[in-house]
Amino acid sequence: MLIRYKKAYEKIAMGLLSFMPNEKDLKKLQNTMKTYETADNWHLFLWKDEDITGLLGVIQMDDVVEIQHISVNPSHRDEGIGKNMVKSLKQIYQDKKIIPTDYTASFFEKCENMDEESSDMS
Repeated sequence: MLIRYKKAYEKIAMGLLSFMPNEKDLKKLQNTMKTYETADNWHLFLWKDEDITGLLGVIQMDDVVEIQHISVNPSHRDEGIGKNMVKSLKQIYQDKKIIPTDYTASFFEKCENMDEESSDMS
């Protein structure tokens, strides 16, 4: 289930965010977290089953939602969490176009392709 970020989840969110190649530097990571907490159009979501295993961060513009960050805990990869996060995000922003950044494009496309494959099988 995709849930909205709360300050109580800061450490786990920072941990998941640090798996992004462009968020390795601590200062940059702290600035990114601060932006998610303070900017009205930056939204951070966490994927929670029993534990929090994934993170998805977006910037909401007029009719577009851009995926800035998408990360899954390495011990939970290849379980479809990324695909489920993207699918849930599309439900939240039904009336918006969801697009990736250069940093999230390959993961986003992989999730999209998994979606197509599963619909081909049914």
